[in-house]
Amino acid sequence: MARSLLLLTLLAGCAAVRSPEAPPTHLPEVRPGYVAGYLQPGQLPDSISLVPVPPKPGSWELGADDAVYKSTRALRDTPRWKQAALDAELRFPKAANVFSCTLGIPISEADTPHLNMLLRRIRMDASRANDKAKDHYKRLRPYQAKSETSCTPWEKDHSDSYPSGHASIGWAWALTLAQVVPDKADAILARGVSFGTSRYICGAHWKSDVEAGRLVGAATLARLQDDPVFRAQQALARAEIEAARAAGAKSPLDCEAERRALAEDNLR
Repeated sequence: MARSLLLLTLLAGCAAVRSPEAPPTHLPEVRPGYVAGYLQPGQLPDSISLVPVPPKPGSWELGADDAVYKSTRALRDTPRWKQAALDAELRFPKAANVFSCTLGIPISEADTPHLNMLLRRIRMDASRANDKAKDHYKRLRPYQAKSETSCTPWEKDHSDSYPSGHASIGWAWALTLAQVVPDKADAILARGVSFGTSRYICGAHWKSDVEAGRLVGAATLARLQDDPVFRAQQALARAEIEAARAAGAKSPLDCEAERRALAEDNLR
């Protein structure tokens, strides 16, 4: 009996050594407001090989970009314009609010630490995946090309426009959360689409920038599927969401105002 107990103890100890540690809910910032992603540089998708060349002068694609830009200027100072400004915020803790109404729960470091960290790390991976194409194409943003203002005139970011980093991040978030909460997948994906749409409503990106960004976001998530830490954190985030929903938690945001603002997307 003693020998059997000793064997069981040794086996349990070996299992404990082999078991991966729980993903962290706190990480040091690699730059102000940003923590490291899950992927190493060599694991990121190659955005230059993924996205098409940006629309060229005189092309019908550039004409379509210009037509969308002009049509969305009518939304200036509307609730949809204001929502686009809210969607422009990628810094946490505010960025955690993007899917709060869609999931119907508060999302924060205190309420859902694994979900919060999942979103923060994906943000870095999806953003970094864009950098190669952004640096290569150096496309002007619409408000630069038109000498106008965006929905966030206080921002002085004149970084390159193609592909859209916001669209890449938002789409990677949406695809991830659709896996985590499949019963809300349609609503989550619709919110991911509207998050990208906010960028050309804002005047910060062309429509083709947003479409290319979504492609990079999807490619980023494809790479993340093989990462064990990502998968473990995704599972823990699922448990947090289920617990919050079971407890009757509610989003702290004005979700009716968000719903009305985003409904304008279906009217154009």
